[in-house]
Amino acid sequence: MTISFYAFLCGFLALTAVVAAEIEDILSAVISLSVFGILLAIAFAILQAPDVALTQAVINSGLVTSLFLVAYSQTEKQQFRRKDKK
Repeated sequence: MTISFYAFLCGFLALTAVVAAEIEDILSAVISLSVFGILLAIAFAILQAPDVALTQAVINSGLVTSLFLVAYSQTEKQQFRRKDKK
């Protein structure tokens, strides 16, 4: 791999981390965090750590994103219920 690919990957990792931290829309932040996890798994695979890459992909991009999306869907339902009662 060339140094330009590593630079691109690190730059994109930094960009997705900043977007996930600073964006106000929660759903977009969860999606950005998932993209960050996938890119980090790719970085670990390139650095020849396949066990860490697989764990990163399964836990962060799969399990954590799923839990965040379930929590997001539950909070949205609670907000709609409160608006209906008023």
